[in-house]
Amino acid sequence: MEVAGESCDVENGAYSNRTVEVKEFDETKAGVKGLVDSGVKEIPRFFIHPPENLAAGNGGAGYEVPVIDLKGLERGERAEIVRGIREASETWGCFQMVNHGIPMTIIEEMLEGVRRFHEQPQEVKMEWYSRDTKQPVRYYCNGDLHVSNAANWRDSISCEFPDGTLDPEALPLPCRKEIKAYIKGMNELKEKVGELVSEALGLKSDHLKKMGCMETRTLVCHYYPGCPQPDLTLGATKHSDPSFLTILLQDNIGGLQVLHQDRWLDIPPLHGALVANIGDLMQLITNDRFKSVEHRVLARQVGPRISAACFFYPSTTSEYKLYGPIMEFLSDDNRPIYRETDVNEYLEYYRSKGLDGTSALPHFKL
Repeated sequence: MEVAGESCDVENGAYSNRTVEVKEFDETKAGVKGLVDSGVKEIPRFFIHPPENLAAGNGGAGYEVPVIDLKGLERGERAEIVRGIREASETWGCFQMVNHGIPMTIIEEMLEGVRRFHEQPQEVKMEWYSRDTKQPVRYYCNGDLHVSNAANWRDSISCEFPDGTLDPEALPLPCRKEIKAYIKGMNELKEKVGELVSEALGLKSDHLKKMGCMETRTLVCHYYPGCPQPDLTLGATKHSDPSFLTILLQDNIGGLQVLHQDRWLDIPPLHGALVANIGDLMQLITNDRFKSVEHRVLARQVGPRISAACFFYPSTTSEYKLYGPIMEFLSDDNRPIYRETDVNEYLEYYRSKGLDGTSALPHFKL
């Protein structure tokens, strides 16, 4: 493909001027929303994905992502809920949760707070722009912008809560109150879900808590503007999460898909629902019993789509703790599939490869 007289190989995301164009875009600190605000009719070349990344799904005909109604805990249906989580985690790697205890007012205000942050004047918002992953709060466009083959059509703000805490004054004012209330709800829900997932694994309800593997939260709030050429790019490339568990809030725009039995299936938004994704590190410690779900987000002409993903990682005291397959899952007939690793090593490798459509887990296989 020839663009402006230059050789351009969109299929592998490489062309002669790509590095320069990406650098110039990054230095604007305006993100994808800045492109849309400028009135672009054609997306920059480094956002164009190869055809295999864009293959359409069947929309989910005949399939439905499991929905877990946590209200059943109050009705004495714990065993049924645990069974549902087990089946979903083994076969889908994800499930939707309703009646989870976080009020609709907090959910709606959270989505609106994220919108307010991203729709601030560019000169105000760019003060938060950073690629330093050690910054507790930062705004950026594509965490893997400089290593990925093709960029995704979204902007993000990330907030790190080590051991569940972060000084509220460190949060941007347009979404400070909303994030504070939402993360409080996440902390409470994580305790409940952690117990249920432990029991779904056939372990004591406090097993994962004692492992200290879900005490730090990283809240990443995505903003997907409407795209002038949605058939050429993605909101998020095919990937799995590097966490132990991820709890996702999405608005009603849609576009989230999961890979199930080699088919891309929609996860249609349910009013007030939250999506739980099994992460890579959960698949690792369960020795493939629970599956880390591969998912993506389609670009849409209609937007913005807004979501907030809360990733759960080990406590700061367990930052360098080695995690490997849980002993209860091992036997002479079921040998460990993965070597031990700590969260820093896993994340370093995950970030170095970018969202390239492949899992990081094989790198850690024995």
